[in-house]
Amino acid sequence: MSIEVQQYFPCEKKVEDSKQQVFEFWNAGSCGEDLYLTSTKRSGYEDQARSRYKLEPYILEFAKFELSKGKRILEIGVGLGADHQLFAEAGAILTGVDLTKRAIENTKNRFDTFKLQSSLSVGDAENLSFSDETFDIVYSWGVLHHSPNTPRAISEVLRVLKPGGTARIMIYSKWSIVGIMLWIRYALMKFRPWMTITEMYSRYLESPGTKAYTIAEAQILMKSFTDRKIWTVLTHGDLLESAAGQRHTGPLLNLARRIWPRWIIRTFFPTSGLFMLIEARKPV
Repeated sequence: MSIEVQQYFPCEKKVEDSKQQVFEFWNAGSCGEDLYLTSTKRSGYEDQARSRYKLEPYILEFAKFELSKGKRILEIGVGLGADHQLFAEAGAILTGVDLTKRAIENTKNRFDTFKLQSSLSVGDAENLSFSDETFDIVYSWGVLHHSPNTPRAISEVLRVLKPGGTARIMIYSKWSIVGIMLWIRYALMKFRPWMTITEMYSRYLESPGTKAYTIAEAQILMKSFTDRKIWTVLTHGDLLESAAGQRHTGPLLNLARRIWPRWIIRTFFPTSGLFMLIEARKPV
């Protein structure tokens, strides 16, 4: 299994600078690497997968790994490779790209450990190197909202899908409990109530420029697709059930984790989660 290491940045300086910032953030550590990857041996990858699916069990139903046999599948943003592994074990004809060499090397090592196959390469979601109508499924979990030009990335998903092919994408939902917490901490408590929730995501949630969308905005993003299904789920971040979001620490957050009214949130705000799940098809 070979790795192509090619970085492509558009020539416009502003976009180039934004993408470089995203690259540097994630190249310092793949998502969850510091928290959940205890080693780069088999047991470490197994522990990381258990932690991932315990915290985010809805991935298993959403990704439909068990229906992947014989399908040509592209994953955009492989990260540590846990989802990629499940696609491979289900028998997919698998391709994976990531903006960072670090993620590709993490996933390659994982696949070598488990003796699995995938075509892995460093690549830019806004400028995929694949021919039109190549894949049956394009899957991306929590990645495309980090791209400086998310609409361009979505158009690339559409381009590389076969007619009738399926896109399964998770992006962040704007009006989430996480977003409100960010606004309280970084706007209200710092006496800057004029800061927008959009700016909160861009400045304080993961890589610089991170975006979040309303369902109406997501419908516009996916307007060229058909059979669109879009919904949100409460996350461990909204419920303060994990140490994820390690950029945000302190005694106030530790206290909040102990007293957080999770049952109230689950009962009265079940659609106010950070994760927006999108399933859609390319028209035939």
